[in-house]
Amino acid sequence: MTEHRSSWERIAISWRWPLVVLLVVGAVAVVAYRACRLAEEAPARTADAVRGLADDVAGIAERFRTGTITTTFLADVPRLVEGEGLKLEVAAFEATETFTRTDERSVMWELVPLGTATAEIRVPVTYRYHVRLDEEWRLEVDDHTCRVFAPPIRATLPPAIHTDRMVKTLETSGVRWDGDDVMTELEQYLTPRLSARAQSPERIDLVRETCRRRVAEFVRGWLLREDHWRPDRFRAVTVVFADEAPENPAPTLVLEPAD
Repeated sequence: MTEHRSSWERIAISWRWPLVVLLVVGAVAVVAYRACRLAEEAPARTADAVRGLADDVAGIAERFRTGTITTTFLADVPRLVEGEGLKLEVAAFEATETFTRTDERSVMWELVPLGTATAEIRVPVTYRYHVRLDEEWRLEVDDHTCRVFAPPIRATLPPAIHTDRMVKTLETSGVRWDGDDVMTELEQYLTPRLSARAQSPERIDLVRETCRRRVAEFVRGWLLREDHWRPDRFRAVTVVFADEAPENPAPTLVLEPAD
């Protein structure tokens, strides 16, 4: 019995190191196989990542080419101006306006004067100006400049009349007792006259540069959200309104180092 057990022990001892060698070789073979597979797959994964990045870059470039940038901008406008309707307010200012109305009366073929009634109203008025977002907009790419062709500046009508600060003055002479009627007529005249003033070329020119700056800031905000307001993409915004035709408009906004 002892001899039989010793023979099995001798056999086990003689095969011990060959088995260890086989196990080590097998483990090395498995590791080598997996390493080869990973090496084969790595270029494919890298290529896929590069292709994906290239596709993203190409997509961004396509969106900001002349011909597509306008479409991209207009598609985003409703989200940017939610709650503001179709108007982008670009300027507002307050002015005190004075209106006077004088009425002279006479009888007997104007031989007998009855007197004069003079009504005057002084009132603060807030004028507001906007551009329509549903009118024609056009954006062009010019080197690193986003050139914006915006709709015309329009007055928001009617202007806001601050009646709580209105001052009325009425003076009569002779036998005139109908001064209140003259004042009433003047009050009815206020809104149409103020609306005409708001739309006058002089008033629009007064706010033109403020409006230009506001539109440029609006477009810059959109470019920031699209990650295109940066040195390697857009560094300036130029705004031209529909009633202008400058040959070489100066930039309205320029990227500053701190931006």
